[in-house]
Amino acid sequence: MKNKLKIAAIAAFISMFINLIFADGHSNCKNSKWGADDELGGANYVSDERTKLAAKLIKKGKSHPLGIAISNKTPAFPPRTLSLTVMAPNQNAGADLKGALGYHMTYADDILNTWVGIGSQIDGLGHLGENNMLYNCNKAGEVIKITGLTKLGVDKIPPLIARAVLIDMTKHFGVEHMEAGQAITVDDIKTAIKSQKITINEGDIIMFYTGWTDAKLESDPKAWVSGEPGTDNAAMEYLMTFNPMAVGSDTWGIDNVPPSKGDKVFYGHVTALQNNGVYLLETMNTGKLVKEGIKEFMFVLGQARVEGTVQMIINPVAIY
Repeated sequence: MKNKLKIAAIAAFISMFINLIFADGHSNCKNSKWGADDELGGANYVSDERTKLAAKLIKKGKSHPLGIAISNKTPAFPPRTLSLTVMAPNQNAGADLKGALGYHMTYADDILNTWVGIGSQIDGLGHLGENNMLYNCNKAGEVIKITGLTKLGVDKIPPLIARAVLIDMTKHFGVEHMEAGQAITVDDIKTAIKSQKITINEGDIIMFYTGWTDAKLESDPKAWVSGEPGTDNAAMEYLMTFNPMAVGSDTWGIDNVPPSKGDKVFYGHVTALQNNGVYLLETMNTGKLVKEGIKEFMFVLGQARVEGTVQMIINPVAIY
């Protein structure tokens, strides 16, 4: 009997050791509070009631595009690129389409060859995780396919309509723009929202204005994409306590780059996307709103619904 128990104990130890060696991170993943089959994360906060409350923020009847204009010159996280080709099909060498249509029609079409993580974009829940895991304990190897995500695609996201709050970090720090690598800490957020009299509710979209894009995108595009101010690891964890729908910034990656001492680079993405199902909104064009003193507004986004996409170029609208 003793030998049998010893053999069983050894077998159990070997099994545990093998599991540790070949662990895929599943034991460390965080299940969604919306259930094991959930693919929407923060989009679950979209509701008739929240939409009606957001609409009450429209005081002036104004709207503002939160997306920037992009081109093949727009700097992007490597190796992302964009190429646009405009054509006049079947109209080369002076040919026209009168015979087919009964009038001299002239028309143009365009072909876009691009990564969709350029310029203003939404990071979907299939974009980033750790230990080969994505949001809601989905194994990356089962979700990420070269032909598109099998789950968590941006096409699944319903129209995002919510109250958005805009925290002006340039006002907090007393600068025209923050510097690359400069951190937004938990204390900074607490102080800024108190001094700027901003309240954050469950299901809101939280945005930061750092001045980085307004100051650097056109004047020094290489510097713009080489670093950025943003939230440190602890700050993103703190933001999750508000249960937001999304977190956004006027920077290309939201996290501070280079990261603060002891922090992991882009780990705020893991915290938001994988661990909490909170979308990230990057390169948001909010400078005009800051100049007008807008602290809250109705946010509306209906992204292009290409099946299986990880990210998407977007142009949300701020209505206030």
